[in-house]
Amino acid sequence: MAASLIHLVRHGEVYNPEGILYGRLPGYHLSELGQRMATAAAGQLAGHPITALYASPIQRAQESAAPWSAKFGLEIVTDERLIEPTNRFEGKKFEFGPAVLTKPGMWRWVINPWKPSWGEPYVSVIDRMMSAIGDAWDREDGGEVVMVSHQMPIVMVQRFVARKRPFHDPRERRCHLSSITTLRKDGDSFVEVGYQDPAAELLAGSIDTGAV
Repeated sequence: MAASLIHLVRHGEVYNPEGILYGRLPGYHLSELGQRMATAAAGQLAGHPITALYASPIQRAQESAAPWSAKFGLEIVTDERLIEPTNRFEGKKFEFGPAVLTKPGMWRWVINPWKPSWGEPYVSVIDRMMSAIGDAWDREDGGEVVMVSHQMPIVMVQRFVARKRPFHDPRERRCHLSSITTLRKDGDSFVEVGYQDPAAELLAGSIDTGAV
């Protein structure tokens, strides 16, 4: 037997008043709004047979997994493979886009956006995420699995299962705060079968500037 569905959940809004790119930096916890978002996400799948809960080791992911743990009575299993990618711009105010051309000190890190040259290679993120997903799928006995991670890793999975190239414009990602991307296995491959924004009503008042 194996799992029936895998739900990839992004964390809620982070308290980040300085608007920096926080990446893997410690100390960035959910805001009050982010906690409400995480609770909304867990409530979205009320009644589903959630049998396992995994989360990235980073604080915002662990805090976002807490409502799932409480609602479904599950231990949070920390999986390093779900972590945010490394990024050369951690700790700085930085947004990807044309504005980077006005910052010569950054040029050497953005020379190859197809890799990308500023952080962990896309193929590495895909490999570790798909490894974690595959292991979780095989480990369960028919239930549904929740895996709390971060925007870029989830987008990499979305693109991989859709057979799209990993290089993309970060401004066009479809992975809002506390969103749920659902996968199932079709033969030997995973496919996306659903995307939900349970915190949609809270997004307008949120700030989402720290993702890599």
